[in-house]
Amino acid sequence: MSESVRVITRPGVYVVGQQSVRPAELDRFLADHGVSWASDSTIAAEVLTETAGRVCYMSFAKPRPGGNAAYLGHIKESGHGSVLEHAVWNLLITGVSRSLTHELVRHRAGMGYSQLSQRYVDESVAEYVEPTIIAADPELHKLWLETVQLAHAGYVKLADALAKKIAADPDTKDLPATDRRKAARQAARSVLPNATETKIFVTANGRALRHFLEQRGSRHAEPEIRLLANEVCKTLQREAPNLFGDYRLEPLPDGTAEVTTEYRKV
Repeated sequence: MSESVRVITRPGVYVVGQQSVRPAELDRFLADHGVSWASDSTIAAEVLTETAGRVCYMSFAKPRPGGNAAYLGHIKESGHGSVLEHAVWNLLITGVSRSLTHELVRHRAGMGYSQLSQRYVDESVAEYVEPTIIAADPELHKLWLETVQLAHAGYVKLADALAKKIAADPDTKDLPATDRRKAARQAARSVLPNATETKIFVTANGRALRHFLEQRGSRHAEPEIRLLANEVCKTLQREAPNLFGDYRLEPLPDGTAEVTTEYRKV
């Protein structure tokens, strides 16, 4: 394998940001309305979601038994999903293909994206995401790798030749160096395959994330994005078990799992 071509098979999910609660402000609101209340959860997303739900009915004075877990369980059971929109995470996702992100960015409501730019970033040393069904078959893997290496070599040659052409062209030679590099890379990237690895920063609320998990964690979803949904689900269950603990991961023959819940489309 060429040293400049790296093959990866699993995504990375990093939680780089999440909200915090301002207890003094919450207490000031409660005092102004003559009540006192405190959630038994210490997780900001769960506290904020419960607070938003209680505001709808001003149910702070007489909370039902069971604490935050019971309250959010009832929220999911009743389908009162709008309050989940107040919990927001910042996820940094790596090790996924451009094919995957073409599907991911179709999730618009409640989700925002910032993605690695192939116009600015040099792909001469790049990673490529190999589908599991190909990686498991030696002959298919060999064919896939040869194809990727050919496309990668073409990119490197094109980027170099374009850089020289732009530097010599009277109309472009006086451009700043950054602009010349961008012009070369944006044209050369046209030969890069959908398997090219990318990184994407995602900001999403709890309701949008549940929709993503149910749509892309389905057995009918494309395997790579289903694997990502598996990783995101496990991450969110650690982050906020009372919001995402109802999901189950049912193993599938391809090594991924189907994400299921009794509370669909909250």
